[in-house]
Amino acid sequence: MMDKPAKKAVLYCRVSSPHQVKRGDGLGSQESRNRDYCKHIGHEVVKVFKDDFTGQYARRPAMDEMMKYLKKTPRGSHVVVIDDINRFARGLEAHLSLRAALDSIGVGLESPSIEFGDDSDSRLVEHLLASVSQHSRQKIQETTIHRMTERAKNGFWVFQAPWGYKYAPCPTGGKMLVRDEPKASIMKEALEGFALGRFESQVEVKRFLESFPQIPNTNGIIANERVHQLLTQILFAGYVAVPRWGITPRLGKHEPLISLETFNTIQERLFGKRRAPIRADINEDFPLRGHVCCASCEKPMTANWSKGTHKSYAYYLCRTKDCSESGKSIPKDQLEGDFEELLNSLQPAPTLIKLAEQMFRDLWDNQANKASAKKVEIKQQIATLDRETAQLLKRLVESDVRAVIKTYENRIAEIENQKNLLAEKIGKRDVPVASFDETFRTAIAFLANPCFLWKSDKLEEKKMAIKLTFPSHILYHRNEGVRTAQLSLPFKALGSFFGLKREMAHPARFERATFAFGGQHSIQLSYGCFTLDISESGGFGKCLMLCTPY
Repeated sequence: MMDKPAKKAVLYCRVSSPHQVKRGDGLGSQESRNRDYCKHIGHEVVKVFKDDFTGQYARRPAMDEMMKYLKKTPRGSHVVVIDDINRFARGLEAHLSLRAALDSIGVGLESPSIEFGDDSDSRLVEHLLASVSQHSRQKIQETTIHRMTERAKNGFWVFQAPWGYKYAPCPTGGKMLVRDEPKASIMKEALEGFALGRFESQVEVKRFLESFPQIPNTNGIIANERVHQLLTQILFAGYVAVPRWGITPRLGKHEPLISLETFNTIQERLFGKRRAPIRADINEDFPLRGHVCCASCEKPMTANWSKGTHKSYAYYLCRTKDCSESGKSIPKDQLEGDFEELLNSLQPAPTLIKLAEQMFRDLWDNQANKASAKKVEIKQQIATLDRETAQLLKRLVESDVRAVIKTYENRIAEIENQKNLLAEKIGKRDVPVASFDETFRTAIAFLANPCFLWKSDKLEEKKMAIKLTFPSHILYHRNEGVRTAQLSLPFKALGSFFGLKREMAHPARFERATFAFGGQHSIQLSYGCFTLDISESGGFGKCLMLCTPY
């Protein structure tokens, strides 16, 4: 080393990730060792370049900056000093490429750990050390992935914790996901809201999440791709799946935020029937836009602000050509005031609310009594699916046709998803998810006062009040006001009681309710001589959240 001529030295230091900078002083220790080496040799340190992430050398900012600097220096006047050969490049190919780039501009390479030379023997040792470094890195990567794969197979998530979760020590060793409040509750509300139709599109979910400062964002904006990833992540349903490692969905060790049924409903909404995109200009100023139609042409009204002499004025109006009301503005306060009066007129008498609550409570109790029988039925369904899986696996082993094998694999995956869904339903029948009062509190409050949600400051709650009360568009005439509107099922049901003077009687008969999210609801209740027959697709479940307690 003492025979080397003194030159101007450029120090290059690298760690593989920013975590190594925070958790230790890797960059600082490399720089200190390199400076001691230069002081011993007599080199003058003129520049220090540091990178804090891995990657090809051309993608490293500090490396790229160093090469630009060296190209401007006189040939043979500078050397690059590194702590060790594995701090220079990730593998043999990258090492050779970078070494050739330095040779082309007459810059040498030195290190306190290895003697670099230009003769064949020195080059051979250098290449062997670079190859060994690459092998060591790849071996560590393979071992890490193998351990992560096995842990994922056991139901543990091994990647960055998604919103709503954080890592905590696991009783059996390692770490596991646990709820991270309040993010967990926010994510649960967003996911269930999309499944139930509270949010009509991914854009509305995006706006909802952006309204909470606890959710990470960039200048108040969450990327559309990020929202899609959240909606398609089965992890929130309590399952772990890593398709690129061949790990199919399996029950995870973490607490789910939503049910598997809710997750499947989200996927049906995402990849099922296409929906019209939500207008980007719908905001708190005009909550009825998209819901109110012109009574003359029955086309949706639009809305805008009109600038006056002293201030701006908000209007709803029809812009349909050839319509007699086209271009005739309706003040925002007038139209929304008439709508609020309509909501207030739908407020049922307290006695009717109590009657409806008692009817649904009786239905709830009746469904609870059937939970045991339903549990046996579900176990039989799982056994049937197990037999079908065994038959498919036998055929899969015997087949050598690629298309047939793929078909069998897809069917087996579908069966596993059905089994997971059925297993989840069995768990729900052991202990009620919530009491009747907890489940129906918000729904009954809304039925008792439809303006409950309308008077909220949040746009999504205002729009929910509209959807829950009126399943179709509302017709409005500029001079006549709101035309007769079609009411949603809950208000139809309560409307059946108006004018009837009947006392409560013990229910004589129940017909089992069959429904799913957005599915067909069919309920028949008999109270004395009065029978209420309810049958309608969607809407009802969204308002009352009517479901079996198990």
